[in-house]
Amino acid sequence: MSNAISDKSDNKSHKSKLLVPAISAAIVVAGGIGAYFYLKSPSGSLTPISSAEVVPGDALMATYVNTDAASWSKLQQFGTKPAQDLIAKAAQDFQKGLFADSNITYDTDIKPWIGGVMVAVLPAGNTGTTPENTPAPTQPEPNILLVVGIKDKIGALNFANKLKEQKNSQIQEIDYKGQKIIASKGTTQSTYATVLNNTHILLAPEQKAVERAIDTYKGESSFAKKEGASNLLTQGVDMKNTLAQIYIPDYGDTIAKLASSNAPGGQLPPETLKQLKQVKSMVAGVGVDEGGVRFKTIAKIDPQINQFEYQSSPGQIISQFPIDTVALVTGQNINNSWQSFLKQSKDIAEIQQGVEQARQTIKQFANLDLDKDIFSWMNGEFAFGAVKSNQGSLASVGMGGAILFDTSDRKTAEATFTKLDDLAKKQSLNITKKTVGGKSVTEWEAPFQGSLLAHGWLDEDTVFIALGTPIAQTLIENKGKTLDQSESFKTITSSLQKPNSGYFYLDITNSRSLIPTLFTANQPLPPDVDAIISSINGVGVTVNSSDKSTVQMEMLLALKPSK
Repeated sequence: MSNAISDKSDNKSHKSKLLVPAISAAIVVAGGIGAYFYLKSPSGSLTPISSAEVVPGDALMATYVNTDAASWSKLQQFGTKPAQDLIAKAAQDFQKGLFADSNITYDTDIKPWIGGVMVAVLPAGNTGTTPENTPAPTQPEPNILLVVGIKDKIGALNFANKLKEQKNSQIQEIDYKGQKIIASKGTTQSTYATVLNNTHILLAPEQKAVERAIDTYKGESSFAKKEGASNLLTQGVDMKNTLAQIYIPDYGDTIAKLASSNAPGGQLPPETLKQLKQVKSMVAGVGVDEGGVRFKTIAKIDPQINQFEYQSSPGQIISQFPIDTVALVTGQNINNSWQSFLKQSKDIAEIQQGVEQARQTIKQFANLDLDKDIFSWMNGEFAFGAVKSNQGSLASVGMGGAILFDTSDRKTAEATFTKLDDLAKKQSLNITKKTVGGKSVTEWEAPFQGSLLAHGWLDEDTVFIALGTPIAQTLIENKGKTLDQSESFKTITSSLQKPNSGYFYLDITNSRSLIPTLFTANQPLPPDVDAIISSINGVGVTVNSSDKSTVQMEMLLALKPSK
């Protein structure tokens, strides 16, 4: 260890910036070993599994980044020309910053030979080369290890030779169990690297992390053999043109350890740890397909701890929203979720105190029982939506809102709304009843402000609350196409998994005109922001569960085809 190069003051801030600069330093190793030895053996298979075989078995998590140009090039089929130019410029600026003061470029010198990158997070610990008499950090950060695949040895060797011409690094060679580690000390960081079997390069900001990976290569337990990790690595997330996947075999323990490094005293409350233990493992991925950029997550849940009961949502409530709905959240049985939440948190004193305080406040202020009068009748499908409107009091904003609940207990719901109407009267609001489209509607009006909201029944079991009379009228009359018939809604949600528990839907295209009013005080959007927004159709998210121990989330960032 005496030959190790230490630069502890810089390691913490530069770990997250390690990837490409570290690769640059590491390839010097290949050149130093010699062309004959470097080229004589085959490259082998570059996969998440092969990379994980040299990651220590106690790694907390790992991310595999696919560097195949064909997959990344799929992004070029989307976006406006200004957006594509903006992203291209950002990539160029990033590369220039990484290779400042050199003639190295990623596209020319690295891209041709790199064959996938795994970024592993090892447990926190004093694995570096802290000088004697220097105390270790109280809460050391987890250590980062990169496993970089080599798919073209000749290209990598050429890059190594080019790197030798750079004169901005100090290179030192260290022997560890017959394996050469190259310590590279630059102006801002230190990097430790070695080449394993000429198929992978190991890189880390700490010498010990590379040594432990070498031990793994020589036979010690690997991440690929870790309980739970093997299935995650093999199965992954099923999607087209995967760009990256993340594997967390022991989710609760991993998140607890990562969070503890930033928590006061280094420990999370026992109640929080118990909640984290619900999730046993997780795998997530991001890819590109004909719809845009898609994200998927699969979590394994402990059914003995988890109290939440999954219910599929029929999706029928969507047809009760007009085509001008630009944002929507739907789901099923709020009361069931409320009861599960109470069971789940019954041993968490802080939450129980908050619940009791909420119950008392609602009782004193509105004479309502939180459990019986508010949640008990919310036992069907529900939806919260934002609807474009330029009528009445909504003209200045450009949109209003609507909340719909399906219920099997209309009697309790009506009693609750009666109490709310009485409360509104006491607050000097004018409560009026009118008929809209043959249905009774109750309006709340404020002096000098007009209608605030309206509520009523669309049918025997669907109650609505609308912000503004125009929205109530639109819901009741339901003229023209409904949201489920909208091309935007179909484009953004039709490819999401079904059945599901409901949707989060955001129509960027049709809500773009509202952005200046809502977010920029009627000022034009900056050109860069406008270019990006102009390339997005919208966002769709849904969740489903195939069994009591599996929860899947899927999100689509729906992009516009390039022109």
